[in-house]
Parts: sequence; C-alpha cells; structure tokens
Amino acid sequence: MSEIGIALISVGLAFDLFGCIGLVRLPDIYNRLQAATKCVTLGTCMILIGVPFYTGLNAIGVKALICAVFILLTSPTGAHALARGSHRSGVPLWEGSVGDKYKEDKEGGVVEEGA
Repeated sequence: MSEIGIALISVGLAFDLFGCIGLVRLPDIYNRLQAATKCVTLGTCMILIGVPFYTGLNAIGVKALICAVFILLTSPTGAHALARGSHRSGVPLWEGSVGDKYKEDKEGGVVEEGA
C-alpha cells in the first residue's frame, strides 16, 4: 500500500509544481486563479489522499482526508470570490482573453469584441 501512497504523493507534487509555475507564468489574475484552483487543488488533494495509503488509516490519515475535503470545498469558492471581486473592482482582463462571462452576465447577453 505504501507504493500507492508514494505514487499519489508524487503525482500530487507534480500538479502542485505545475500550478506554481502557472502562477508565475500566466499573464493576468484570472488565468493565475485558474492555475491555482485547478492544479494546486488537485495536487494538494492527491497528496492528502496519498497520506493514508502511506501511513495507514490512523489519526494522521483521517486528518489528511478531512483536510482534503476542506480544500475541495473552499479552494474553488475562494478563487471564485477573488475573480469576481477583481472583476467588480475593475482589474482588466489580459488583451488575449477570448470572452468575459462576468460582463456577459451583467449585461444579459454576449459581449462583442472590442466592446
């Protein structure tokens, strides 16, 4: 079972690394939130799910599983709140962005290019 734990922890570390690289390399806050939410949430949860496989289902393993559930619930919610707050306060999208769903929802339709 510890081999499965090591594999899950290793894959989780790789996802966390890619998420951190995305935080540094991506052009604006909205793209960075995407990297942080998707990669880092998945990577951290895989690490935390790998802990019970590595250590067994003891107090540490149960706490790791509880933390994984907590991260799955709070990370996407926090990222959504940050993105919406950034958009409402006027932080511009990257010039290469294709669409602006928040603006579309606010105006009730599809926003034309350059509008």
